[in-house]
Order: sequence, then structure tokens, then C-alpha cells
Amino acid sequence: QVQLVESGGGSVQAGGSLRLSCVASGYTFWNKYVAWFRQSPGKEREGVAAIQSGRGSTYSADSVKGRFTISRDNAKNTVYLQMNSLKSEDTGMYYCAAASAIGLPSPLRSISYNYWGQGTQVTVSS
Repeated sequence: QVQLVESGGGSVQAGGSLRLSCVASGYTFWNKYVAWFRQSPGKEREGVAAIQSGRGSTYSADSVKGRFTISRDNAKNTVYLQMNSLKSEDTGMYYCAAASAIGLPSPLRSISYNYWGQGTQVTVSS
């Protein structure tokens, strides 16, 4: 059974930083896509960043480029999201997602992912 567990969320002032972690069990990250999504009340779930864990290729939404960095530690079956220069609009529930397919045409689309974590809340106050 695949389980994704996120951690690292919290409350921070604008301009601050947080580092989210996603640990997987029952699933091997190697050569698969793993992504971070976020959702705030009244808004659709948005793909924030994704990584192809074999090649290390990364993808980011325009809204977070230059501020957020996704990385992985395959040995620990863990993916991270380093978030710097946080803004109030970054507030939301952040979810880790993992795909069972090796190739994904759209790494930032939620439909591409089979497994989801429960989420970790990020709140940025201005």
C-alpha cells in the first residue's frame, strides 16, 4: 500500500522560508515523477513543482519560479520543496503526489498522479 506523508508546513511571515518533506512508503521514487500541489479555499488545485527522480528533471509553475526548489533523496524515498521569499498568495494546503507511470506528458497536472498525501498547511501572513 502506497503512503505519502508530508511534513514541514506551518505559519510564517511574508519573505520567510519553509521546507516541506514528503516521505513515501510502499512506493519507490526512482525514475518516477513526484510533485507538489497546493490548494486554497475556493481555488482549484495547482501544480507547484514536479521532479523526475531518475534524471532529476524539474518543472515549476511560473508563480513560484526563482523562489521554490524541488529536490529528492532517492535513498530516503523523500522529496523536498524548499520555499523561499514566501508571499501571502502561497498560503494553502500543500499536497505531495506520486505517479505510477514513468513518462508523464504534463507533470504539473493533477490528473497525472495516482497517489496523494494528506497535505500540510502553509500559512503566510503579510
